[in-house]
Amino acid sequence: MKTVLAGAATALIAASAAAPAAFAQDSDWMFRVRALSVMPDEGAAITPIGGSVDISTSIVPELDITYFLSDHLALELILGVTPHDVKAVDTALGEVDLGNVWLLPPTLTVQYHFNPGEQIRPYAGAGVNFTHFFGSDLPSATPLASIGYDDSVGFALQAGVDYQISERWFVNFDLKKIWINTDVTIDAGALGAVTADVDIDPWVFGVGFGWRY
Repeated sequence: MKTVLAGAATALIAASAAAPAAFAQDSDWMFRVRALSVMPDEGAAITPIGGSVDISTSIVPELDITYFLSDHLALELILGVTPHDVKAVDTALGEVDLGNVWLLPPTLTVQYHFNPGEQIRPYAGAGVNFTHFFGSDLPSATPLASIGYDDSVGFALQAGVDYQISERWFVNFDLKKIWINTDVTIDAGALGAVTADVDIDPWVFGVGFGWRY
């Protein structure tokens, strides 16, 4: 019996030593740094010249903060800014360069994590986005006098996965669909006022690292 107990104790100690630190007790907070590709799925109704818009894809860094309410439920807030070049296309005036604008789009989602405590941890989420437009800059030598963008509030959907590579570190892949709509007002000088109802609605793909503290 002593031999059996000693063998069992030895096996338990060996198994504990061999178990990866990746499965240590998780804390409530996770911080991630990602590279994002923000790909607008744009469209617009422009009055009175007709046409639509072409908005450039932007690749930017992003920080997000996640707080776990339980093993399965978490809140995530993403923080970052994205610059975009904007053109009006297929209008009665042809293609019109509208310069560039910056977006500050903080997005809060509620997530469900499917495999807490495992090495591969997929999740899905839904939430709300607020987008503030700033730093709009018309091109030089334009006949346009000014351009303004209204802020936006919309929905967001999310899916992703965390892959644990050490006790606290993760590799993360994340995909979001964010609905962003803005009313744009353009002072076209001698041409008068032009307004546009613009849907930006980007797909946002991110890859990066997370640290669970």
